[in-house]
Amino acid sequence: MSRIGKAPVPLPEKVKATFAPPTLSVEGPKGALTLRVPDLVVLDIGETEIRVTAKSEQRKSRAMHGLTRSLINNMVTGVTQGFTKTLEIQGVGYRAEADKNNLTLNVGYSHPVVLPIPEGLTVEVEKNTVIHVRGIDKQSVGEMAACIRRVRKPEPYRGKGIRYLGEQIRRKVGKAGAK
Repeated sequence: MSRIGKAPVPLPEKVKATFAPPTLSVEGPKGALTLRVPDLVVLDIGETEIRVTAKSEQRKSRAMHGLTRSLINNMVTGVTQGFTKTLEIQGVGYRAEADKNNLTLNVGYSHPVVLPIPEGLTVEVEKNTVIHVRGIDKQSVGEMAACIRRVRKPEPYRGKGIRYLGEQIRRKVGKAGAK
């Protein structure tokens, strides 16, 4: 039995969950999310918690048990608190600008890189070098942050590029000087 799957998902007072097979809908103060629940698990929705159990002891069913519980927990957390990923830009002249629909990155290329902001996400730029990606869906927040980082990955010699806040870059030693 899955250790993660055994734990119930607590439902705060402001969150309402409805299950119409095969779709689970979770509504909260920040918005609403839906999830297609696989046939291999059984949901039991109570007043204060959601319990997920595996339908059988087959390997696939046990694997979906923990995954489904984690996805539901992420949905509940998203509609109550939301998710944030923070990136920082390092490099001389590297900067970012955001408007309602696009994020513009100037990171050393001959042209600015323009990324469209997906619906349901907000992107804020602080001090031209710190980017905050916020939303209620954990997967889309992480995917947008990874997309931004992919534009200019941090390079190992000087550390220039876009990195997650607090990310450690392993630095390489440059050329040795002539003797």
